[in-house]
Parts: sequence; structure tokens; C-alpha cells
Amino acid sequence: MKKYVKENIILYYFSEMRWLHIHNKPELKTLRKKLRNNSTSAEAVLWIQLKQRQLDGRKFRRQHSIGNYIVDFYCPEEQLAVELDGENHFWEEGIQNDQMRAAYSNSKDIRVIRFGNKWIFEDMDHVLNEIKKHFK
Repeated sequence: MKKYVKENIILYYFSEMRWLHIHNKPELKTLRKKLRNNSTSAEAVLWIQLKQRQLDGRKFRRQHSIGNYIVDFYCPEEQLAVELDGENHFWEEGIQNDQMRAAYSNSKDIRVIRFGNKWIFEDMDHVLNEIKKHFK
């Protein structure tokens, strides 16, 4: 068993294999591909800024699964998920779902940051700077 301490939170992992099996589960491959092929306009615009290591040399993946959840963007090097929120995320059910997803990711030592779609179009520089602030 390994013990990791991060920001006053102690996480225990029984094996590295357990860690590896939460990422990009094969049974979600078709759904991940469908989501990539049908991305929102906000996701497409942000992807232009993140792909090919354009943001401080960090690699990002689109529609990456963590457990049974699929995040919009994921940087493995930073263990950072970036989520973009459309209107459905601001209703009670969407908020609760987002909280459960974030709690699961956090339990795997993955940080999650969220932006409303409008920020992608109104202030991309701010969004990119906020993402960089979460780099280790």
C-alpha cells in the first residue's frame, strides 16, 4: 500500500494497477469517441488552445474517462481535469451531478476546475491563466 499526502489530505492506494484501471475504461470508448465527434462550440474553441501541448507544454486529452465519468479535458501530468459547463450544469440536478463527479475525481487525487461556456468566448486569456494557476 502506498500513502500520498497532498494539501493535508492523505490518500492510500493499494496498488498502482488499481490507479491505472480508472482511466479510459474500454467500455466507455464508444461514448468518449461520440462526445469528441460532437463537441460543443466552447469545447472546440478551448481545444484549439490546449491541443499539441500549446499551454505551457502540457498534454491534454479530450473526453477522458475517470472511473465511470467522462471529463471534457484531462492533463495527466498535472492530474487536472477541466470541465466546461453549459446551462444544464446550473440546475439543481446538474449541480449535484457535478459535485458527485468532482468528489470521485478528488478521491483519486485528480483536481477538477470548471468554467461556464460563456467564459471561453468572453475571456479566453482568463480561462487559460486560471488553468495554468492549477499547474503544480
